[in-house]
Amino acid sequence: MSLDFVDALPAGMLFALVTTITPGPNNTMLLASGVNFGFRRTVPHILGISAGVVLLMLSVGFGLGELFSRVPGLYTALETASVAYLLYLAWKIGTSGDIRIRNGDARPMRFHEAIAFQWINPKAWMMVLTAATTIRMSTDFGENTMLMAALFYVIGLPSICLWAAFGTGVRRFLSSPLRLRAFNVAMALALVVSMYPLAAQLLRG
Repeated sequence: MSLDFVDALPAGMLFALVTTITPGPNNTMLLASGVNFGFRRTVPHILGISAGVVLLMLSVGFGLGELFSRVPGLYTALETASVAYLLYLAWKIGTSGDIRIRNGDARPMRFHEAIAFQWINPKAWMMVLTAATTIRMSTDFGENTMLMAALFYVIGLPSICLWAAFGTGVRRFLSSPLRLRAFNVAMALALVVSMYPLAAQLLRG
């Protein structure tokens, strides 16, 4: 087990947890689906999200790996841009307002529909692009991509299950402005903490 993997694994796990468990298009839709259709009927939607994020991570990761091998300086530029975007995202999470739940469709989202949705989901793109440029669990870019895809699946799947399984309870809990603010601030701080390996590397450079 390499030193890079041991040092970066906690940050990778924390990043996967924060980005998958915090409110966003996927979780808002799962929350509404859990309330309207129940957990069992929402399972294809849940599995489709997990599969879609993994496929997006692998596609983006391997594509970027080839690009970085051709233009090495682009990697540093993307790392710097990713830190700036993560700070912006943390600010948005920490200051976000109430979650608004739209009325559900006549049926839950199907497996293949949930996979396809990730390609137009801005949060999913942010997750995989940032992970590809900031989390380094291996010096081999392809291996690092597969490790991050695995983390998104292993940590992300139970995280999004919570939104569907406990939709009514989560909605009631987040209806309190004080609790919602505390949750959002905690997630924002956790996202900032997840940047420590990249920030330290950029400062050393």
